This record gives sequence, C-alpha cells and structure tokens, in this order.
Amino acid sequence: MTPESELPPTQSLRRAGVEIDYATHGPETGAPLLLAMGLGMQRTAWPTSLLDAFVQQGFRCISFDNRDIGLSSRYDEHGTPPLHRVIAARLLHRRYQTPYMLADIADDGIAVLDHLGIAQAHVLGMSMGGMVAQHIAVRHAPRVQSLTLMATSSGRLGLPLPAARVLRLMLSRPQDRTSVDAATRYLVGLFSAIGSPDFPTATDEMIRRAHASLRRAPTGNGVARQLAAIISDGDRTPLLRRLDVPTLILHGTHDVMVPLAHGRQLASVIPGSRLHSIRGWGHDLPDALSTDFAAALARHALQSPPPLT
Repeated sequence: MTPESELPPTQSLRRAGVEIDYATHGPETGAPLLLAMGLGMQRTAWPTSLLDAFVQQGFRCISFDNRDIGLSSRYDEHGTPPLHRVIAARLLHRRYQTPYMLADIADDGIAVLDHLGIAQAHVLGMSMGGMVAQHIAVRHAPRVQSLTLMATSSGRLGLPLPAARVLRLMLSRPQDRTSVDAATRYLVGLFSAIGSPDFPTATDEMIRRAHASLRRAPTGNGVARQLAAIISDGDRTPLLRRLDVPTLILHGTHDVMVPLAHGRQLASVIPGSRLHSIRGWGHDLPDALSTDFAAALARHALQSPPPLT
C-alpha cells in the first residue's frame, strides 16, 4: 500500500449500476497494464515501488478497486454469507447464490479499459486478482495481450489448502470491529503470517499499510462476500485448458496461503504457459522483489504478439 500523499487521484466510472474506483500510474504512452488485486485488498495495496518499477519498464499501470472493497460499490445489504453453506455447496458441485461472481469483477476491469479507450492490455492478477485475470483472459481474450498470474489458483479441488495458522486467522475477526487498533493488530498478524521469509517487511511498515487501508475505506463484510464468490466460482481448469493467451505464472516457494502446487497445476493446464517460482517469496508484494517482478513481466510482454492497432 502507498502513502496517501503518493496515491494517484481517485477516478470512478459506473457500469450497470456498479461504481468502480480506479487509478492510472505512468504516462499514457506506456503499454497498458491492467492490475487486479486480491481478496479484501484495495487497489492501493499495489506498492509504489512495484508501480514505479512497471513504469520504468515501459508500462502504464491501471488499477481498480474490486467491487465490495475500497471505494467501489458495496453489497452490505446482502449481509455476511454463511460460508459453511457456501463450502458445502461447492463440495456437492453446486453453486451457492452470491451477490456477484468473479466473472462480474473481470467485466468491471474490462469496463475500466473501455472507459479509458484502451483496446488491448497486458493483464496481471495477484491471488484472487489472478482468478479475476483468468476470467478476463477467458471471456475477453482479444483484449488481453499477455497474462501474468501471481500467487493464484485454478480453484481445483484437491490442491493444498492454506496453512492451518493462516486459516485460523482468516476465519477469526477482531471482537471489536469498531476499534482501529484491533483491526490494525489483526491485519498486521495476517500480513506477518503470509509474508515472505526471505524478504520480510518491517512491522512499522505493516502497521502503516494497515492504517492507510483502514483510513481509506474500512473492509466491512466485503471480504466474506468476496470469499464466497471465490468458493462458488468452482474449478476453472476446463476453461484454462482452452486458453490461447501468452501466460506467465509467478509463484513463491514459501506461499502459505496458496501453496506452490497451485502454480504448478496452472502451468500444467494452460497451453504454452511458463512457471517462474521465486525462492523465499510468500503471499505478499515485498519491495525487495519489485524490480524482479517488473523485469519478469517485461520479458514476458516482449514475447507476446504486438498490440492491436
């Protein structure tokens, strides 16, 4: 997350009654790069160091708040979904009715490109954002010049679950949800649990990120509804087997949220895809890896077909 003084000005658009908050970073002459963020994380969770590294590699970054988080439309009237029922439906190969699907968030991202007059873009998604990016590539393949999937999954059953301590943290919430201090402690605990052992983030920095997120927009129950959308989305493997988009998969060897086996499975089913595993990387975006991430994306983009004109 970035200090508020460094954030690009907030912009928004409306699509089918949904308000979508977005921002751009870098010159308009840069190659468009659409960024999709993960579960419960606002667009401001993309570190300035990473955005700057992308710009230095010739990209123009376009980020947006997923619906139900940040400054995009919320679905608070739907309350908190009964996750045990959502999970049960998934195990029975049924779909629990959720207020929105990951495909809807994918279409929100395309709406941002439409709003900016961009015909084609490189697409990068992190964690849940990687699942959204998969839908973008499947549903809007001609709009995707290249696809980069970071720390994400196809949603296939049988792949390793998050580590037990991470699951406990995810399923627990601060008892006093009105307390900024309690929410900060919770977020810092989660950041610490899923962070990169070889590229640690200082506690003071994690506190600053948590405060910045809570000041901008409290999370509320949007995380639970997004999680329900993830679970209900099912296995995307059959769709991914037909994907015809140049795809790079970046995954950490120490990801305790979405273990490396998920990245390997993606690489085994997406035609022509490449897996680049990064030793010591967890499930975060450490500043120490920003230049490496950007360089990997730039190499991948250079190998993709030229943009549509």
